[in-house]
Amino acid sequence: MRYLTMRYLATSTMQVVCAAALAFASARVDAQSQQTPAHPRPSSRAAVTRQIAESLGTVLRWAADDRAFPGAYAIVGDSRGVFAEVGVGHLDWAASPKPDRRTIWDLASLTKVIATTTAAAQLVERGKIALDAPVQRYLPAWVGPGKDSVTVRHLLTHTSGLPAFRNYDKQTTNRDSVAILIFETELERSAGERMVYSDIGAFVLGRVIERVSGLSLDQYVRVNLVRPLRLIDTRFNPPRSLRKRIAPTEIDTLRGGLVRGAVHDERAYYLGGVAAHAGLFSSAADLSRFATMMLRGGALDGARILTPATIAMFTAYADSTFSNRALGWQKAERQEMPYRTSSAWAGQFMSPRAFGHTGFTGTSIAIDPDLDLYIILLSNRVNPTRSNNKIGAVRSRLADAIVPVVRQHRANTSNARTR
Repeated sequence: MRYLTMRYLATSTMQVVCAAALAFASARVDAQSQQTPAHPRPSSRAAVTRQIAESLGTVLRWAADDRAFPGAYAIVGDSRGVFAEVGVGHLDWAASPKPDRRTIWDLASLTKVIATTTAAAQLVERGKIALDAPVQRYLPAWVGPGKDSVTVRHLLTHTSGLPAFRNYDKQTTNRDSVAILIFETELERSAGERMVYSDIGAFVLGRVIERVSGLSLDQYVRVNLVRPLRLIDTRFNPPRSLRKRIAPTEIDTLRGGLVRGAVHDERAYYLGGVAAHAGLFSSAADLSRFATMMLRGGALDGARILTPATIAMFTAYADSTFSNRALGWQKAERQEMPYRTSSAWAGQFMSPRAFGHTGFTGTSIAIDPDLDLYIILLSNRVNPTRSNNKIGAVRSRLADAIVPVVRQHRANTSNARTR
């Protein structure tokens, strides 16, 4: 803990205060354990809830003061329910409502895991998709040099050889033309050679899901996830009647100014708002249900979304010596990995079984089965411009303030049971 405090001492005011808050929380835990070293008193759920609420408030208020976003909402819980949830700021820099658990946010790339990966996992589980089958088995028209070697697993682990993305929206805004350009994108390298996080690969995976299921992606998600899990606010292309509850994103002069209620990602927008890489909107309340379902082994309130075995398969490191990717999901990065993407959502203390993802608009989800914990952060950090990059530090500070509290709570509870 002293290392964390010293590490951030010379950074921004937000970083200093958040580090201090983490050190203070750790000191409280140490003091409690020192009082009864042989038989530590179990921390009550109410006490842990108070600590988490305090930490959430501290991190988010200083992030708001540092202008990391106009507004944000964070919710923390486990398989039993919500520990605490806190909102700060407003939906816009102009006069606007404060965010709450039913505020609807553009999830950006959380679409890849909440919608696309879940759909793929279900279809694998049902024997409709084989992970190591060539993509061309499902999409015969997806042809080009080297594409015959690309498997579904390659798409899920971002090792297909496809580029990250291309600004096809600068060439055309016609829906069909954008789709054709993305579909026909050539590989940049051989499949499996390296990991390159790819929106184009996610798009192709979405096409596989649609071809196999016979449903458009938004229809599939509505029938197989939204309805059975009773998600009220989760959808592509939210209707105009929900506009007041939606957090606006970036000012886009080509689209008439401040984007609100339409997907922020340009390529997803010109694809009609439904894409496998971006386009899903949701709320903290709905994502909390999703995370709870994942922690309960794929079922919630009588609805079975996935089996525990499927969740374990999709959320484990695909190859921990190669990259920090699971199947669709992201894992914590390690310095020795030759290919990795930043996993600020995990902070420094989550377990190796933790998995999560981020969204460009300022969203993130982290789920740790070993700690029975989820942390969800929703914000519109791209308002008014995507040049605001402070959200990464907020994500990591949030995780590092919460995880030690929960870890100590789990340890105390376990010790009490074995006395």
